[in-house]
Parts: sequence; structure tokens; C-alpha cells
Amino acid sequence: MKKTALTHKHIELGAKMVPFAGYNMPVQYEGVNVEHETVRTGVGVFDVSHMGEFILKGPQALDLIQKFSSNDASKLFDGKAQYSCMPNGKGGIVDDLIIYRISENEYFLVVNASNIEKDWNWISSLNDLDVEMTNVSDEYTLLAIQGPQAATSMQSLTDVNLSEMPYYTFQYATFAGIQDVMISATGYTGSGGFEIYVKNEDAEKLWDSVFEAGKAFGIKPIGLAARDTLRLEMGFCLYGNDINDETSPLEAGLGWITKFTKKFVDSEYLSKQKEEGIQRKLIPFELIDRGIPRQGYEIADSSGQIIGHVTSGTMSPSMKIGIGLGYVQKEYSTIDSEIYIMVRNKSLKAKVVKLPFYKK
Repeated sequence: MKKTALTHKHIELGAKMVPFAGYNMPVQYEGVNVEHETVRTGVGVFDVSHMGEFILKGPQALDLIQKFSSNDASKLFDGKAQYSCMPNGKGGIVDDLIIYRISENEYFLVVNASNIEKDWNWISSLNDLDVEMTNVSDEYTLLAIQGPQAATSMQSLTDVNLSEMPYYTFQYATFAGIQDVMISATGYTGSGGFEIYVKNEDAEKLWDSVFEAGKAFGIKPIGLAARDTLRLEMGFCLYGNDINDETSPLEAGLGWITKFTKKFVDSEYLSKQKEEGIQRKLIPFELIDRGIPRQGYEIADSSGQIIGHVTSGTMSPSMKIGIGLGYVQKEYSTIDSEIYIMVRNKSLKAKVVKLPFYKK
């Protein structure tokens, strides 16, 4: 198993460690609910250094991105980031990713840990434009500092006005005395905050400085389990659960990052799918009956007919009810539609709701 530059810190802190995407990662420290609440109300820190990073350079870097990305990267400017996905040529999704424009001829891509090799091979197979590609995944440490107190608690570490950074922008600056740090106003929790990219040799200095600066704000380390409950309360898709090589961006509710203003892999197929209408749709649902929906559980209609399956589910720590995402036949996807989640031979009543589940 691979380690991040901070694995020893998590072990010292008594984290419960689990294998995740080939890495030894902290799943929880104090407990999921406590950690979840810390991020919703204060500030918490995730080590997400297992994520993949690629650098694309050259006069045709944008052309390559436009080819593999469903979103329109021509809208990016220096210091702007964009969420997108890569269609796989068969109507499904290779991965979702964030694209950062460093300059006109240089882009920084962040991909999912479990898909690093797959994504690299996919982009390489489309690179007939002489774009210089570098896989820097093993060189970077990534901390996600998340929560409503993130900007205030971290302000002492940098001259950048953190509270005024627009969402999905980034800057290179000195942070915690480390030069050329990428400070990105992004995250996967829905509670605001930043993602900080440094080289591995600066990881420990960053970690110690962040916890020192956040001490007065009750900062805590947060594991992957709370990361999952936080993203699910917002209805953010998780690759491998809610989106994969078999799901189209339109079925997954990612039409907003699928722009037909340009040609890209699957653009004709997806344009036709949009015109003709999708047959199934990813829906957010809340349980009316008491219970916890889990990935793989079947979804039925009132007559007991199976109409889909759960892709992500949990007991919401903020709302104290069962929530989930799942694919169903399109006619059951409208808001307030009554559906049933099959939990151990019991059928639990649920309803389709609007995202996000958690409203601040």
C-alpha cells in the first residue's frame, strides 16, 4: 500500500486507517458524526494527497482538453478552475475532474485517486497534438481545509485575502512560509474552504502550521468517512458509485457540465441523447420510514416492481434521516415521487427531493 507524506501523522493521531485507492488512508479519528459536525460548523482538515495531478503544457493544451472534457474549457482564464467529466466514447464516464488554467499554455488537472492510471492512458490516447503531459501525482500533498471558519482560521498564514477569493478560483502564493503554494477555493463538502497543494517535502510544515493557526478555532483532522457523508448531503457525485463507465453525464444530472458549444468525445451521442430524452435518471431521495439506505439496495414502486438501485446512501449526520442517490426509470424521477427502498426484505417508504439535502 502506498502512503501519503502525512500517513505517519494520522497514525500518531490514532486514526483508523483503511486501504483506499491503493493508499493507507485515515477513515476516521473521533468518529464520523463529530468530524462531520466540525466541518459543517467550524473547520476541519482532510489529507487527500491520494488524488491524481497531471500537468498539460503546450500551444495546443486547450485543444486537447476541449477534446476529452465535456465542459467548455475555453471559458477559463488564468486563476480559474472548472469542474468537468471525461466521456468514454461509449456514452459513459471515464472520470470527473477539476481543470485549473495556470496560463494560456499550461493546465493543471486533478483526478480521482482510483483512476490515475486509467485517466492518464485515456488522455494520452487522445493526445495527437504534441501536448507535453506530466504525471505529478506522487509529488504533491493536498490538504482540504473545509468549513465556515476555514478562511478566518487560515488568514494568518498568507497575504492572500482568503475570504474574498471567489469560488472555483485559485492563486499561487506564500502560505505557512512555503512559497508557490496553490491555494484553491474549492472543496467537496459544501461548507466552503480551500484546497492547498504543496510539494511532498513541505507537507509536514504545512500540516503543523495549519493546526497551529486553527487551534483557537477548534480545528480537527477529518477522515474519509465524514468526507463521504458531507459530499452526500450536498448531492455531489462520487466516481465508482454515482457515476462510472456505464452512466452518461445527462443521466447523472451533469448536463450543466456538458456543453455542446464544441466537439468532444461523445458530443454527438450525448446531443442525440439530450434530444431523444434519457430513460433513467440519478435521483436524490429522503427516507420517510426509519432506516439507512446503502449502495446496491433496490428501489421499487408502490406495487413492489423494481425500478432502480441505490448508488450512495447514509444516515445524514446533519438531518438525522436516511438520504441517498440512485438511478430510477425516468417516470419516477419527479420531485415528491413516492418510491420504496428495499432494506433486508423490508420496503421503506421514501420520496424524491431537490438537492442539496442539507440547506445551511
